[in-house]
Order: sequence, then structure tokens, then C-alpha cells
Amino acid sequence: MDGRRGGDGRDGGRGRDDGPGGGGAGGAGVELRQLRCLVAIVDEGTFTDAALALGVSQAAVSRTLASLERALGVRLLRRTSRAVTPTANGIRVVAHARRVLAEADELVREATSGQRVLRVGYAWSALGRHTPSFQRRWAAAHPGTELQMVRVNTATAGLAEGSCDLAVLRRPLEDRRFDSAIVGLERRLCVMAADDPLARRRSVRLADLTGHTLLIDRRTGTTTPDLWPPDSRPATEETYDVDDWLTAISTGRRIGMSAEATASQYRRPGVVYRPVRDAEPVAVRLAWWRDDPHPAAPTVIELLTALYRGV
Repeated sequence: MDGRRGGDGRDGGRGRDDGPGGGGAGGAGVELRQLRCLVAIVDEGTFTDAALALGVSQAAVSRTLASLERALGVRLLRRTSRAVTPTANGIRVVAHARRVLAEADELVREATSGQRVLRVGYAWSALGRHTPSFQRRWAAAHPGTELQMVRVNTATAGLAEGSCDLAVLRRPLEDRRFDSAIVGLERRLCVMAADDPLARRRSVRLADLTGHTLLIDRRTGTTTPDLWPPDSRPATEETYDVDDWLTAISTGRRIGMSAEATASQYRRPGVVYRPVRDAEPVAVRLAWWRDDPHPAAPTVIELLTALYRGV
């Protein structure tokens, strides 16, 4: 009985041949209730049991499934008098449906639980030596909100991409969609192979680096040739990943320059960090969406500022 009534998805069968105006392929109008219905049928095994689990009539289950098949333009279930089983397309759609439903449920939980997770993005390095202290202090002061540090190597450290709620940046943001506040300063360090002659020094000057090739990341890095006078700028090459950057530097063929947080976060045999005496320090910023500031931003600014001041 379940199979015959569900299979009177003759509508569903016609839907596979319908054009766009008939709700055919294209996935237009797929709703969460349709996905929940499909998953319930597969999990419960029959239309009758799915209806009981969903708290609706069996006819409603049949109609909902038929409308989903029309929207997707494919048959999702094989229905006989004895069993309901997914088609090949159905297996794939059910797997996707489970992920979508899980994400939707998580969205609702987060929206109604008062920001249970705070995601702080960063590009190459987080907060250097302050990172563990930041995590411990946050956990002690806000046990109900989990802090997640998220590495995203983009200009906004994941803020524009939606990967984080707040972002730690080390260069000014020109994008007017975002606002930021400086929370601290870090020394600028030269990064070189351990056997480089400059590595014997306790510190270096910008002029010492002129004859080297400097590896830079124009998207997220803090270093540009503008640090040097126009007539003494080093040659540059671009890189986009901190591991590739360190690997190239360790060979002795290239050097790098970075904020001191990098030295704390990326210690590697064969690579040394030396302060650059005449280079300006790097400003560390916390950034957020200008028109939708995160409620935790003031608290994070206060905590990070205290850490950088040594409080």
C-alpha cells in the first residue's frame, strides 16, 4: 500500500520530462521540508512510518516527495508494494540532504544559543606568543562560548568569506565594508637561512638586505618594497603559503620579512629570525564587519590590548 501510494508519483515520473516551466531539472524551489521528508522515508522505510515520524498524513508525504522529484527533475525512490529504496540519484541526494539538514539545524542552534562559538580568523600567524594566553583567558572568562582560531590566507583572514566572526590582521583594510582597531605592535623581523652570513648578527638593517631576493605575499603580508628607498629596493618574488615561504628561505636562496608573531608560531630548523633595527613595527589589528559588528569585538579588543601591553 505504501509503495503504490508513494509511486503514484506518476507526477514525479512526468516531472523528469518537464521543461523548466514544469519544474524540471535545475533544483529550483527545493525546500528543507522536502529534504526532511525524503530522509524520513529512507530512514523509516515506508511512507506510513515517515508520516508518523513527521507528524503529517501519508498523502502529504507523497505530495512532498513528488514535488521534490519535480523540482530536481529526477526520480529519487523506487516504490513497490513491499519496499521503498533510493535510486542511484536518490542515494546521492539523500547524502547531500543529510548534510544540508545538519547545517541548518546547527545554524538554528547557534542563532538561538547566544553566540556559542566565536571564530577568530588570521592569515599566516595568529597572535604569536600571546595566542595560548588569549585562548586560556577567554576560556576562563567566557566558558559558555567556545573560541576557535581559524587560519585563512586571504586579505581579510576569512572575514569576507564568512569563515570567521572577527579577524586578526597586520595590514590596513582598504575595504570600507570592514572596521578595525589596533590592539598591539610587533617588531619586524628578517627571516633567513641559518648559514646566511647575516645570521651571525644579533640584528640587521634594511640596507643589509638590498642584495637579496625577498619573498613576499602581496595578499596578506606586511612587507613591500616600499620599506626601502627607491634606489635600494631588493628584488622580490611572490609566495602564497607560509610553509612554501619557509622552505624556500631555508635553502639560502631567498630571505623573508615578517612580524615577530611568525617567529613564535613557525620555528623551523635551518631558519633564523633577526630584528630589523630601522624598520617600523607592525600594527596588529582586530577587524569586523562595519554594518554588523560582532558583540564580542569590544571584549576581544580589551583582552588583546592587555596581552600586548603585558598586563
